[in-house]
Amino acid sequence: MKPTHKEFTNDEEVITVVNQLKTQNISEDDIYVITHDDDRTNRVADQADANKVSVSETGLGTSIKNVFRKKGDELRAKFEELGYSSVEAEALEERLDQGKIIVIVTNQEQLVRF
Repeated sequence: MKPTHKEFTNDEEVITVVNQLKTQNISEDDIYVITHDDDRTNRVADQADANKVSVSETGLGTSIKNVFRKKGDELRAKFEELGYSSVEAEALEERLDQGKIIVIVTNQEQLVRF
């Protein structure tokens, strides 16, 4: 099943939405936070108790390649590993360029509202 996402402009919105998702029995293992800045991603994901895209999602090969990629390429690769097409990944990465925070839900079986 293809993941679903929503974009936000501030950290507090993300924390609120992640908490709402958890009340719908969405596991924190299925909730990802991505921003254009690694420090911001870490901070928001930690505060919201959500996931960051890591080696377990991208695989070792992609993770090693990401070390040598430009930031935009790295982010697009992460979106693609989560199930988005290259065109969708490009569009999502552009939203990150504009300062947005993307929250992704990978398992939507329990999802009622997002």
